[in-house]
Amino acid sequence: MANNSDWLPGKREGQLAMGKDWGTVLNSPAAMSWNVPPDENQELSALVSAAETALAAAQSSERTPVITAQCKVAFEALLVKMRFIKSRYFLRPPLTDPDFISLELKPRDTIHTPVPPPTTQAEADVSRPGVHLLELHLRPVFGFPPDPHRSDYGYRIYYGVVPPGGATIEVATSPKRELMRVPVSGDDLPFSKFTRRKKELMDFAQEDSGKTAYFCIRYENAKGEPGSWGPLFNVVIP
Repeated sequence: MANNSDWLPGKREGQLAMGKDWGTVLNSPAAMSWNVPPDENQELSALVSAAETALAAAQSSERTPVITAQCKVAFEALLVKMRFIKSRYFLRPPLTDPDFISLELKPRDTIHTPVPPPTTQAEADVSRPGVHLLELHLRPVFGFPPDPHRSDYGYRIYYGVVPPGGATIEVATSPKRELMRVPVSGDDLPFSKFTRRKKELMDFAQEDSGKTAYFCIRYENAKGEPGSWGPLFNVVIP
């Protein structure tokens, strides 16, 4: 029987045994403080009994396709009830780690695992979806050692614009902060934006068409700790 829950045993015999254990635990004095209504345990017990009877029939020499289908339906109903009880009553206080163990469940992990600073590099391929639009297709640098925490990182995109011949001092010190010369590293780029998407649309001003946009990207964790710079690259804004 297919099972998408890692806390559930994979075989029906194991699922049935877990259901029986839950009924025993829920009837114990220690479980009184969990506030599980008696009706819930009664329904669970009835479904366990029905599943046990259906499994015995399905494993007998007299089984038929109808009996097999009835067993499947009985276990589906049992697992629906077990998932409901778990999510409704077991995933909140006052259950303790020993309580979880008594239910054959893994204790809750309350220790936060820190995500270290990135150790890999990022870059992007660029497409031009429209006038003064550049779309960055973000990805790791090819051939760079993979980082096991990469799925926890976002991308910090640094960018700046160089007009033909370079910006004047007035424009370079204005809010546009256009660059007076070609940058040599990401540290020279005046703007940045953070994203967790793998595609990011950069919408430049209409008057920026024909100017050159420079980019440099690096991974960043949730604390804002960056990895090393990826390669600096440039694209003419359409």
